[in-house]
Amino acid sequence: MDPLYLSNTDCPCCATNFEITRVRPSFKNPNRSDTDFCGYYKNGVNPDFYVVRICPSCGYSFSENGVKQLSDEDKAIYFAEIGKHWVSEYFHGERTIQQALTAYKRALMIAQLMKAENRLIAGLLHHIAWLYRYMEQEQDEQRFLQFALEKYIVVYENEENSEKNAKLLYIIGELNKRTGQYSEAVKWFSRVVNDKSIMDAGMIRASREQWKDIGEILAQQRESNLS
Repeated sequence: MDPLYLSNTDCPCCATNFEITRVRPSFKNPNRSDTDFCGYYKNGVNPDFYVVRICPSCGYSFSENGVKQLSDEDKAIYFAEIGKHWVSEYFHGERTIQQALTAYKRALMIAQLMKAENRLIAGLLHHIAWLYRYMEQEQDEQRFLQFALEKYIVVYENEENSEKNAKLLYIIGELNKRTGQYSEAVKWFSRVVNDKSIMDAGMIRASREQWKDIGEILAQQRESNLS
């Protein structure tokens, strides 16, 4: 069975109906995942490559979880700032990692222009970091992990009940760890572990493991400095 299939969607900006490529649900389970949920897939088809949809008519780019409908004011802003530069191009069919990166960066630019929800922007930034990880471009990966971290913190500071969202607290801790900010990472992991109102056993266990891992990293660093 081909893991990819074509479907149709409507552009929330210009209302054009266009084809999109989707991944069948049975092919969406990763073979393994990194500790920040970056997935790796056996069959060579990465579902994350197809999350962003790009309208071939006007170039409006949006994720599956993005805004469904734009106001007339938002449409005018888009066309004035970004849409007027669009040269028609199709993104359906199998995507390369470079095409996926182009799609995510375009969606990010538009989401920022449209003042989309911070959580959506954080997710786009995080996914871009993953794409650079796949390509082993560590400097760019680190740059976008830091951008994602900063936006996740904004989500934490502004979303109601975010202090009880174990996965959000964990991912802030994890991105601090991945960017070498170990003291901050411990602070966020400890919130997950020590807050008795948090009942997410998976995130509590993961936070304990990453907290322990930081201790081992710091111990190794101390030994290295003494030798």
